[in-house]
Amino acid sequence: MAKRDLSSFFETYLEKDQLFQNKGALLANYVPECVDYRDEQIEAVAQILAPALKQDKPSNLFIYGKTGTGKTLSVQHITAQMLEIAEKKEIQLHITYLNCKLKKVADTEYRLVAELARDFGRTIPPTGLPTDEVYKLFFDSLDKRKGIIIIVLDEIDQLLKKAGDEILYNLTRINSELKNSQVAIIGISNDLLFTEGLDARVKSSLSEEELVFPPYNALQIQNILRQRSDEAFKKDALEQGVIEKCAAYAAREHGDVRRAIDLLRVAGELAERQNCVKVQIEHLDAAEDKIERDRIQDTVMTQPKQHQACLFSIITLFEHQDPKKKRPYGLTGEVYDVYKEICRKVGLRPLTQRRISDLITELDMLGIINAKIISKGRFGRTREIQLSIPSSTKPKIIKILQESLGI
Repeated sequence: MAKRDLSSFFETYLEKDQLFQNKGALLANYVPECVDYRDEQIEAVAQILAPALKQDKPSNLFIYGKTGTGKTLSVQHITAQMLEIAEKKEIQLHITYLNCKLKKVADTEYRLVAELARDFGRTIPPTGLPTDEVYKLFFDSLDKRKGIIIIVLDEIDQLLKKAGDEILYNLTRINSELKNSQVAIIGISNDLLFTEGLDARVKSSLSEEELVFPPYNALQIQNILRQRSDEAFKKDALEQGVIEKCAAYAAREHGDVRRAIDLLRVAGELAERQNCVKVQIEHLDAAEDKIERDRIQDTVMTQPKQHQACLFSIITLFEHQDPKKKRPYGLTGEVYDVYKEICRKVGLRPLTQRRISDLITELDMLGIINAKIISKGRFGRTREIQLSIPSSTKPKIIKILQESLGI
């Protein structure tokens, strides 16, 4: 196949007027100088962590709230300033951050501890050592640092799903193994009910202090978007009403300001690709569709194997329905029959039907399916299950599940 010459396309692109002046202000890793509407929460976290600057171990802290309510941003804002003061005053303080949602970084106990150890200068092979040996190497690397160490585990609920809560128990017991340093854990979770599933020992150790971040309201989201857009876009690059509609989208999604910022960025990118001089409402609608497709794919990729097997069973049930008996929903028992067959094919140990019913509830909460409980009189209750995946996204989801499950 002949190589296509793209030089003229790239030259035209470089000469074209851009809508953005600093797209970085709309990226997930951007930390603004001021975090608006979170003064109360920032002050509370700062008070809890401040003893670290006097070389006293702060309490373990558990922060939870819906996605996009400023939890991670606030913690990064506080810890950055703490490290700045520690460096200036030569205080021994080390803060490490790990997102537990990252695939192949925090999906097993071994990998998480190995990743943390690497951050403290100890190289551990990705596999091969006994878990006890990995912990020992990790503890040794911590003790060599001396002083106070704060470990921030973002999306800690994902760690529990993948690796179980024994790892959290081990991490909260670290200090009994250390002589020269002390460790505090900050857990951040999007799941408001996360602690209810924890072992009582872990819950009492981890949740010494707890803090809830409330959702932003539509007006707050509007103001945050205006500040970010002023920094990100050139003057007059947004059509009137774009900010307001973007904020309304996010307010509908439980005050998720991160989603609103992503929406604005993607809308700007789509407008630029179409050589438009302004970001318009129609670009926002197209961005909403694109982000929803990407969100579903990302959610499916990060689910544990049993959740993936359950979802694949639901999709398979619909794909293989008898055309004469086709209906828009499947029942729990039907899903379970397909699930057992899939487990047999891929070598997974089947869960009970009651547990699969729980997984169906979780997939419903994630917005991937819609599961409605119906009564069958004296025959008990079941669920009518429908897929909530757009038809354009379904082939990609099937491919993701097949690759992950090895089908």
